Amino acid sequence: MGSQFADLYEKTIHIFQEGDVVKGKVVAIRGKEVIVDIGYKAEGVLSLDEFPDPSEVCVGAETDVLFESFLDEEGIVVLSKKKADRQRTWNDILVNAQEGSIVEGKIFKKVRGGFMVDIGMEAFLPASLVDSKPTRNLDQFLGLSGKFIIVKINHKRKNVVVSRKDYLDKEKNEARSKKISTLTAGQTVKGRVKNITDFGVFMDIGDLDGLLHITDMSWGRISHPSELVKLGDELEAVVVGIDRQNEKISLGLKQKTRNPWQDVEEKYTVGSQVHGKVVNILPYGAFVELEPGIEGLVHISELSWTKRVTHPSELLKVGDEVDVVILNLDKEGKKISLGMKQIQENPWSRVGEKYRTGDQIKGVVRNVMDYGAFIELEPGVDGLVHISDISWTHKVTRPSDLLKKGSEVDVMILAVDVEAKKISLGMKQLTEDPWDKLTQELMTGLQISGKITRIVNFGLFVELNNGLEGLVHISEIPGSVSHADLEKNYKIGDPIHVSILHVDHEARKIALTCKGEPISSSSRHSR
Repeated sequence: MGSQFADLYEKTIHIFQEGDVVKGKVVAIRGKEVIVDIGYKAEGVLSLDEFPDPSEVCVGAETDVLFESFLDEEGIVVLSKKKADRQRTWNDILVNAQEGSIVEGKIFKKVRGGFMVDIGMEAFLPASLVDSKPTRNLDQFLGLSGKFIIVKINHKRKNVVVSRKDYLDKEKNEARSKKISTLTAGQTVKGRVKNITDFGVFMDIGDLDGLLHITDMSWGRISHPSELVKLGDELEAVVVGIDRQNEKISLGLKQKTRNPWQDVEEKYTVGSQVHGKVVNILPYGAFVELEPGIEGLVHISELSWTKRVTHPSELLKVGDEVDVVILNLDKEGKKISLGMKQIQENPWSRVGEKYRTGDQIKGVVRNVMDYGAFIELEPGVDGLVHISDISWTHKVTRPSDLLKKGSEVDVMILAVDVEAKKISLGMKQLTEDPWDKLTQELMTGLQISGKITRIVNFGLFVELNNGLEGLVHISEIPGSVSHADLEKNYKIGDPIHVSILHVDHEARKIALTCKGEPISSSSRHSR
């Protein structure tokens, strides 16, 4: 009978191996120890501290434990609840979890390179993955509970690497996507200024950042966003653009108010005089603000009737208040052309009355060109003396030889074209044309002395003793066959004896010759 009972007892005993996770029932609590029946030949013992909440442990409660060992001499089964929980967690990870899965855990220990996280088993959290932003104070994360994303599982070593940063980024992206899905263009949103750049302002509008571009901050001109906002400002802005694919939001402040260009034609008409402030100066003109958001351009040509402006800064500076006239208005293109000189009288408006053909007046040489010289008769009014109207007797090739910038000269009005703003002037017309009188005695063959005034490729120009000028062609100069010969044998200012070949009254030209004439002593010496 005793033998049969022993056999029956042995059959009720389960056979366990070290490392097995088994189910047990709490049969007693003795101080800090919990006695658990696992259906083995001896009851197991584990520490009360292994339970997450020791106060909830009671007789009859079931729990999973890990069979660690059997101390035969003492008849004690060593159990571990924590190891059973970790084993179960690992088994769950093997079956259900993968890289990218979300787990809950608690950062409980700082180790080299990061932290250890209790997720039911120990997992490694690299320091670089503890937060979305870089941080130096890692101790602040000890004891932190939350959710983590599994980024790596090493099955061979039973190692798990987790990331808090990836979970935070995932939450933020989901919140951003949710936020952007609720926004519509034209909607007003509240936000806080979190960053200011040269090109605009970044605003936190709750789970999402929006860009308030500098061009959408004000209808008026601003040079930098900091003129209107500062960090931390709470603002209301209008959603002006949504890029759902790239999750970007464009915001505007000026859209909260009416566009001043909408009724610009009612406020400003062509020809009217208005007041404004210079807000920008460029080489080609100055921008004048008529009101916030409405600017017009005074082109450099519209600055003054009388002053020759090479750069607008000669007359204006930013901040100047000026009166201007509306010259042109383009509402669609948002452009207004302005004029400043129109405020004053145009000096050309009375030129036709003031200057008559034949009048003799004084002027100042303003500019000398190859084709003549511009003479200022009064500020803003110039006339041109053409090269052909400088002298009766000389063929002028370089006006600068006779006229110097800034010098005062006498001139005659030859023609006035008010519409084209042109006045033709003459200098030779101040005296009687001496040509007929001076050429009366210049008969062919007449010997006459003169002075070399110019040496050219085709001959010598000679000023005769009566003041007229003639040409000795190279073919009429003995021994000269090239320009080099001329420059070698003659020099400007040399006296020379010539004979009259021909006088062309229509072309006003005198042809001379040196053949058969004795040349000057200086020319002979130069040979």
